[in-house]
Amino acid sequence: MIVEQAEWSAQTGWDRPLGFRVPEPALVFVFGERTLLASDAMQRLAHTFSDAVVVGCSTAGNIMGTAVSDDTVGATAIQFETGSVSISHTHLANPEDSAKAGVRLAAGLRSDGLRHVLVLSEGIRVNGSALVAGLADSLPAGVLVTGGLAADGTKFEQTSVIRGGGGEDHTATAIGIYGKDVHIGHGCQGGWEPFGPDLTITKSDGNVLHSLDGQRALDRYRLLLGVKSVDLPSSGLSFPLELRAPGTTRPVVRTLLAIDPDAGSVTFAGDMPVGARVRFMKSSVDSLLSGARDAAADVWLANGRSRDLALLISCVGRRQLLGDRTQHEIEHVSTVLGEETMLTGFYSYGEISPYADSVECGLHNQTMTITTISEH
Repeated sequence: MIVEQAEWSAQTGWDRPLGFRVPEPALVFVFGERTLLASDAMQRLAHTFSDAVVVGCSTAGNIMGTAVSDDTVGATAIQFETGSVSISHTHLANPEDSAKAGVRLAAGLRSDGLRHVLVLSEGIRVNGSALVAGLADSLPAGVLVTGGLAADGTKFEQTSVIRGGGGEDHTATAIGIYGKDVHIGHGCQGGWEPFGPDLTITKSDGNVLHSLDGQRALDRYRLLLGVKSVDLPSSGLSFPLELRAPGTTRPVVRTLLAIDPDAGSVTFAGDMPVGARVRFMKSSVDSLLSGARDAAADVWLANGRSRDLALLISCVGRRQLLGDRTQHEIEHVSTVLGEETMLTGFYSYGEISPYADSVECGLHNQTMTITTISEH
């Protein structure tokens, strides 16, 4: 397996010749700010790698090596020795279509020899947990899913997923990875802790939360944030919810995507079932950095072999809290995995990975998730 990376900016174009080390890639990851995915960068990339599967999405910051950037497009080309990939796209009509969209994605992948599935999805008008459930339940037994939801910085207006050489909204893409010599690793950790009283979801509709303990959900957030509530939804990223659904013991983290001032509701990346118990969460820079390091350690402990490439998908809320120390969480991952592991990825509106102590796949928020790909 050979990996090549290049970066594009409006000022300099591509920083190195495309296809120099990897003339015939099977797969090319492309991440960047939404408007940049409609730039000349994509035209040149599509022309150079016309026979490759080119996938990617808009971001809240793209990761290339240990750097994080908002004004570049990063491309990572992968050429397997014996491995291969297939791709499946589907239109996401609305959040209520998410579970069926997951089923459609699975149906579009050939199942024979399937080792792993990466999914990249529209990041706002989607119920991420329903999408993952529909996809995971329709795949062959033992096939895990990782990936993430596209982002739009902290604007929360429109996201895009690459299809046909350019960015497209209302789209989800699944990439199937095949080959007996291809090895996939994964890690997922957060670094957040709950605080304050337990609250009960008293009214919701899928991933739209209407009320907590009978009070409008948006009012609860406004009370918590005080003067910062004028910056919702972005200011709410620093206070996700820990959710414990009825009949489950495993808590999950949910972060908000949008608000409806008239209805007083808050839209989250995944399901918010009635009767679930929630608490607000908080974190610190040191806790988030420890979470990133622990996610990398999960990969290392589970799969000690060398890793050619690591796909890092972290949350926009983590970046907002980390501020000018954002790059440090990438450096923590690099230190654990080793300098020989090339890094790519993006800051997202939701992360998809198996849970830290399980092979059950789910939607996460406010986590650092890592998918490693190698061939031996």
